[in-house]
Amino acid sequence: MVSREHLINAPLLKIKLTPSNFGFLCSTAKCQCKIAARERRNCGPPGISAADCRKAGCCFNASVPGVPWCFTAKPKKVKKVCPADPRIRVNCGYPGITAKECLSRRCCFRAHPAGVPWCFYHRTVEEGC
Repeated sequence: MVSREHLINAPLLKIKLTPSNFGFLCSTAKCQCKIAARERRNCGPPGISAADCRKAGCCFNASVPGVPWCFTAKPKKVKKVCPADPRIRVNCGYPGITAKECLSRRCCFRAHPAGVPWCFYHRTVEEGC
């Protein structure tokens, strides 16, 4: 796990790397921040600014006194889908695998078109809030 901040020093170079530089933290959707005040889990030090809180991938709401203003967002909702585009299928079986065998592997099965895997892995996509 990468800590929130790393410093890399080189002879004439100093680079500040944060998780968001690497894509570890994505923007937080508004619906992920709809959390009852009493259920908020602190996500930053006292006095953190709204901008720094959001840069850290957290939610910020200073409207309720006595509870964390910078708090952890709800996790993003994801679902597994079978890709519609046959060109992006990733093989999950072998030539001649049956639908039953494929589904027992918890993979997708579509016996068309020719020349692409018929048994293939799901893709994970984010759901809307």
